[in-house]
Amino acid sequence: MSAPRKLYIKTYGCQMNVYDSERMAEALGGQGYVETQTPDDADMILLNTCHIREKAAEKVYSELGRFKTLKAGNPDLKIGVAGCVAQAEGEEIMRRQPLVDLVVGPQSYHRLPQLEARARAGEKALDTDFPEDDKFETLRHRPKAARGPTAFLTVQEGCDKFCAFCVVPYTRGAEVSRPAPRILEEARDLVERGVREITLLGQNVNAYHGSGDGGDWSLARLIRALAAIDGLERIRFTTSHPNDMSDDLIAAHGDCAKLMPYLHLPVQSGSDRILKRMNRSHTAEQYLRLVERIRAARPDILLSGDFIVGFPEETETDFEATMDLIRAVEYGQAYSFKYSTRPGT
Repeated sequence: MSAPRKLYIKTYGCQMNVYDSERMAEALGGQGYVETQTPDDADMILLNTCHIREKAAEKVYSELGRFKTLKAGNPDLKIGVAGCVAQAEGEEIMRRQPLVDLVVGPQSYHRLPQLEARARAGEKALDTDFPEDDKFETLRHRPKAARGPTAFLTVQEGCDKFCAFCVVPYTRGAEVSRPAPRILEEARDLVERGVREITLLGQNVNAYHGSGDGGDWSLARLIRALAAIDGLERIRFTTSHPNDMSDDLIAAHGDCAKLMPYLHLPVQSGSDRILKRMNRSHTAEQYLRLVERIRAARPDILLSGDFIVGFPEETETDFEATMDLIRAVEYGQAYSFKYSTRPGT
């Protein structure tokens, strides 16, 4: 019996990439791979990448450069790039770094076994399609190994909002929601393996509208169904858009005991002028009134937000409007970023 091949995955960016990396490892597990914690003894290296900011993308090329020595010492080593940089740049990655054998986008990683076989045969393997076949259905049956107490669970992908600063619609595609029965099946399986807290993931998770009993389900209905699973103790979800915080979802924060009193609700700016330029489709005042409604339903909720500083044409007055909003909301946590120009935005 031959020794298993070793797979090293490095994950950049959001929680969904963490989930995707788990599924990639599972997909390649069927090809005889086991995970290793170091690239030094790996037979395959996968970088699961983020394209949301320029610095994150350039980190990938820097990391690939460090693998040249490993590749020289082990010509059979296969190196792959996955995730949103793979989707956005495709063949350009192989042009800039010829040591890369495999490039796969976030909607195609269920095809990793076939791509790995092509790479092993000496081909350059590239797949950045938005395929019709469902990756979640292809990878439906997950290994039964024990898990820790927390897990991510993707329920929705893509975004139709087209905020002026964001590449997600181009790298993850249009909004797509997984069927509710499949999500409940995966959640029960996770609980059986020891998970007690599940975080529901989506680029725009509160736009969830997956098919289920009686028609499309809202995120609130999905959360209430998950709350009925014995052994599941805590539910969270991220990331949300203010325009999709429906009345039933706000109500769920008040009446669903398993839904944790935390909400990540990005606003990006407190200036109406900048919000309009960002194509956010809401005003600062509308956001503040929404926060009031959420806190009325769940007074102890902790809010976090995202903010972009230095958006094109932002003035000191615009910046101070953002600071005013931050003071008004009294966030428990915030993520602030310098504006980063991205292709296509």
